[in-house]
Amino acid sequence: MNISTHKTTHRTGSAAWGGVLALALGAFALIASEFMPVSLLTPIAADLHISEGQAGQAISVSGAFAVLTSLFIPTLAGNLDRKVLLLGLTLLMIVSGTVVAFAPNHAVFMLGRALIGIAIGGFWSMSTAVAMRLVPDHHVSRAMAIINGGNALATVIAAPLGSYVATMVGWRWAFFCVVPVTAIALGWKLVSLPPMAAVSSARSSNVLHLLKHRKVVLGMTAECLFFMGQFALFTYLRPFLEMATHVTPSTLSLLLLVVGITGLLGTTVIGELLKFGLHRTLVLTPLVMASIAVLLVLAGHSLIATAILLGMWGFVGTAAPVAWWTWLAQTLPHDAEAGGGLMVAVIQLAISLGAIAGGFLFDASGYPATFGASAVLLVAAATAAILAARTRTSAISMPCLEVPEVNSR
Repeated sequence: MNISTHKTTHRTGSAAWGGVLALALGAFALIASEFMPVSLLTPIAADLHISEGQAGQAISVSGAFAVLTSLFIPTLAGNLDRKVLLLGLTLLMIVSGTVVAFAPNHAVFMLGRALIGIAIGGFWSMSTAVAMRLVPDHHVSRAMAIINGGNALATVIAAPLGSYVATMVGWRWAFFCVVPVTAIALGWKLVSLPPMAAVSSARSSNVLHLLKHRKVVLGMTAECLFFMGQFALFTYLRPFLEMATHVTPSTLSLLLLVVGITGLLGTTVIGELLKFGLHRTLVLTPLVMASIAVLLVLAGHSLIATAILLGMWGFVGTAAPVAWWTWLAQTLPHDAEAGGGLMVAVIQLAISLGAIAGGFLFDASGYPATFGASAVLLVAAATAAILAARTRTSAISMPCLEVPEVNSR
């Protein structure tokens, strides 16, 4: 199904790979900033005279503002050139990092985290739509894999590097270290991104309007179930490894590094794999991860088996968002901004729900219940993905202003 307009928003000239790489660097800085507090809760709490629980709300606040921004960014952005909007969001990242690094109290610290949430929601909402305007259709999945590669790289090195820098010079400098990287991304975007005039449509700015279409509803349901299942397990991976596998702190760090490295590898090959079947990937990925969840319960006592399974989990799970962004590009080629906003909101909500449900089950019945629930959710995600793939809806034509060609670089 294509919910289509009369005018295309796809790029027809040569690919602007410099712009794609600039977005990847920006994604790296964004994800590093988003999850930096995870490894720094103790020193943040001590310095700002708050509890670790209050410090941990830094993640929740950024997530909440990401959801709000993703839902309303198409309307709020209006006719603003998307290059200008991306540059503004990158500048906001610099302001956020600076505010957080020099925050005199908890309130100012949380303000800085709210700003990074706005940047998160805005950037990821537009990422697919922008990629579609930077590269030809047959390179969109590759472009999204490169952008998500910045995401994967940040998950590999941000937490351990932040912890190391905090040990050497304090947690504030750990946050501020991301600012120069973001400044480089800002300059790179300035010179490599072509002008991208806004695409006006009577409906494209209405994110919730997309839910009137059955294929979109089924796809978003599958995506929501997938991320719920993924984070119901992943959020409680550390206590599982400590309780079931009995790992030492150094072994724990090594296993988490394995997950990160295999995830980075997965994002480098997913673009090619998608050429052999997008919907197969969307169905098989959660089924493989459900199998891994069950096997972790059965073989969690074995360090070698656990390491292999976690490597597989990282390889498949980290690359999965690329498949979903590609699905968005194919399903809503002319509403990618609104669809991106809806997708970001769904992902953020699913992560929160998965973590909450997993935590409740973990406290009540231990890791077997949490991992079992994760497997059930992932199987349900595969089922919804099958239904979405089989759903066919006639194209809905909606008037749209002509989109000027972006300048080649």
